[in-house]
Amino acid sequence: MDSAGKEREAVQLMAEAEKRVKGSHSFLRGLFGGNTRVEEACEMYTRAANMFKIAKNWSAAGNAFCQAAKLHMQLQSKHDSATSFVDAGNAYKKADPQEAINCLNAAIDIYTDMGRFTIAAKHHITIAEIYEAELVDIEKVRGRRGRRISRETSALCVPGIAQSEGVLSSANKCLLKVAAYAAQLEQYQKAIEIYEQVGTNTMDNPLLKYSAKEYFFKAALCHFIVDELNAKLALEKYEEMFPAFTDSRECKLLKKLLEAHEEQNSEAYTEAVKEFDSISRLDQWLTTMLLRIKKTIQGEGDGDLK
Repeated sequence: MDSAGKEREAVQLMAEAEKRVKGSHSFLRGLFGGNTRVEEACEMYTRAANMFKIAKNWSAAGNAFCQAAKLHMQLQSKHDSATSFVDAGNAYKKADPQEAINCLNAAIDIYTDMGRFTIAAKHHITIAEIYEAELVDIEKVRGRRGRRISRETSALCVPGIAQSEGVLSSANKCLLKVAAYAAQLEQYQKAIEIYEQVGTNTMDNPLLKYSAKEYFFKAALCHFIVDELNAKLALEKYEEMFPAFTDSRECKLLKKLLEAHEEQNSEAYTEAVKEFDSISRLDQWLTTMLLRIKKTIQGEGDGDLK
């Protein structure tokens, strides 16, 4: 059967499933076999969704999986409901990223309620990757998607996910992606909160503590963009919290940058960055943040780091 035929069959299955659901609501059906009809409708919605996938009608596939997910929840089958929401999210990713995020968040809520924190964290990462794919042009999406990121960050800070044994690394990975996007969108306070949270979570972990200096470094840079004094106070706090930070190259760079900025010495600023870059290559995010700070040096305008 060709794609058009599959799509026609899927539409018929959707209509039949809807009839099953409506029939299950009648009084007699509710007493005798109501759940059976709902189960049949679930199966039909799932079959229809898979046919829509073959026909590459991703929105219709996502909708069908959503219908199945809602019925699974009605049947008290949380695992099947979450699985269907994930399937819906994967389908919507190809057509409607925001609907994909909505479906994945629905699955995350179920998994979190079930105590399945590892898989919930995994789907948070998928959401972050959707944002990454969408945020190709940061400036054009500053307002609209910036608000989405704020809401998504709040959802990510679920205590069970952030602190649960064995999923800290996965949760951190997702949070750090959101922090990076927030900083690019000039949501510095949100980025600072995340970097400080992740730094605090990792600094006492034997396997992860070596990364803490990077997170405190990035938090300090976000402070620096907002206000030089804020950066100085933050740097003192991070050194007190995490003494190992003091001897790091990142901390030494920050001190040189603060001194150069205080003296309004763009040459000293650039030289400090170049020295750091010669050993640890700057990525695009760091380059962007360091340039934003440099532009606050009087007379620097739209300079570069060369």
